[in-house]
Amino acid sequence: MAAGAPILFFSLWVPAQGVLTIRLHYQSSLRWSQQREKNLDRPCSLNHPLVPETDLMKSRPFLVLLLAAAFAPARAEEAAFVSLFNGQDLSQWVPCNIADDTFTVRDGVLVTSGVPTGTLRTEKMYENFILEFEWRHMEKGGNSGLFVWADGFPAVGSPFSRGFEIQILDPGFNVPGKNEWYSTHGDIFAVNGSSLTVAGRISPDGKRSFPSEERTKPSPQWNHYRVVANNGDLSLSVNGKEVTIAKQANPRKGYLMLESEGAECQFRNLRIAELPSTHPDQQQTARATDGFVPIFNGIDLSGWRVPEGDNGHWGVIGQVIDYDALSESTGDKNLWTSREYKNFELVVDWRIKATPYNNPRVYELLPDGSEALGPDGKPVPQTLPDSDSGIFLRGEGKYQVNIWCWPAGSGEMYGVRRDPSMPQQTRAGVTPLMKADHPIGTWNRFEITVKEDTVRIVLNGKEVIPTVKIPGMPDSGPIALQHHGNQREGQWVSPPALVQFRNLFIRELP
Repeated sequence: MAAGAPILFFSLWVPAQGVLTIRLHYQSSLRWSQQREKNLDRPCSLNHPLVPETDLMKSRPFLVLLLAAAFAPARAEEAAFVSLFNGQDLSQWVPCNIADDTFTVRDGVLVTSGVPTGTLRTEKMYENFILEFEWRHMEKGGNSGLFVWADGFPAVGSPFSRGFEIQILDPGFNVPGKNEWYSTHGDIFAVNGSSLTVAGRISPDGKRSFPSEERTKPSPQWNHYRVVANNGDLSLSVNGKEVTIAKQANPRKGYLMLESEGAECQFRNLRIAELPSTHPDQQQTARATDGFVPIFNGIDLSGWRVPEGDNGHWGVIGQVIDYDALSESTGDKNLWTSREYKNFELVVDWRIKATPYNNPRVYELLPDGSEALGPDGKPVPQTLPDSDSGIFLRGEGKYQVNIWCWPAGSGEMYGVRRDPSMPQQTRAGVTPLMKADHPIGTWNRFEITVKEDTVRIVLNGKEVIPTVKIPGMPDSGPIALQHHGNQREGQWVSPPALVQFRNLFIRELP
């Protein structure tokens, strides 16, 4: 700037009367510099104008333009925000693995009971955005969270999705000397296989971005969160100040989720402003699950037909469907859905708890669906630890997707493969291409597609049964979790269905 060049200043003043006053003044850059050095310059003080008001200041169009320029950025940002909660219902949200009343609306506030542990997701995915909301816990030590860029399904065997959690934790959860790995003031961390680079203040184990300050107010006071998510970077402001940052997240497009975890938490004034896309590829985008609905609520067996006289052997323990293979029903001991389904995609997590029975009738299956023969032309049995259950399709046990410990692996359709009246192509088609089971005691995931007279089965991400045509399948029917096994004098005499199930979702197809 040339010495003596004019500088234009303006100041805004709102006196007690509430009338906005604008003062404009100018001075030479040389004089401004001299006064600054003497600590005399106060160019933005209404009570100390450097020169008299100019005619320019009196121009109404100029003042309008000046005001517009001053407030335009704030107005543009405000205009970009849209509400994520209408204060009346959950029309913009989808329950993932929770009960109908886990999240409710009370007096215009979104409330989670905390039971069961699970999530409520947005209807659509978001990429780059600014999210603002208020939250409060209703008891000391309450736990909740916001998930961003999350998959629509929970991770296998987990109540939570792959994604990134921004902790919503009451300071009463703090246990000095025991909680060095977490804080109660807005941690950011990766969950269930997602990845990010922690930054700023970092937890001792290196897995979490910690807040730089402790700004969370304890229950039942309201807190304000502002989350900025852009091109894989995250920042969190708590009650008006940025405190936590993380970078290079993958995925960087996905659902937003509110967490239910053990205690009541309330949310209000949820709003979001989307920012321009930075074009994530498929690997940087979370898995979409539009149209899927849960068929297990994590609390009880609502929506299922418990066998008459079962006496509690089918039950819910720790938010999973648990079976001990000892149903006391004198009739059908399988657990059936209350309603029927025709064409659908079904997702089921399952695990075998134990294999106490040594099965002497286990066979090697050949690719054509037959059992390997010995020199005498007969199938060669093996004795192996075994448990046995399955998923019945369209109301009949014949059309079961097997859960067992045979070398061929789960996903085999035993009743179809063993039916000599079925075409050879079909019998071969329902024999697994590979064994994709995880070890006993760990969780697996079936993804089963039933369309007209065809079935396709994916186990743990691997297509074990490509789409196969099965003649004679019923048009529709309920779905069942299979009972299997018998005892004599307290000893198993056949493979028991010692199994658990969770994360059951279905999407009906045309």
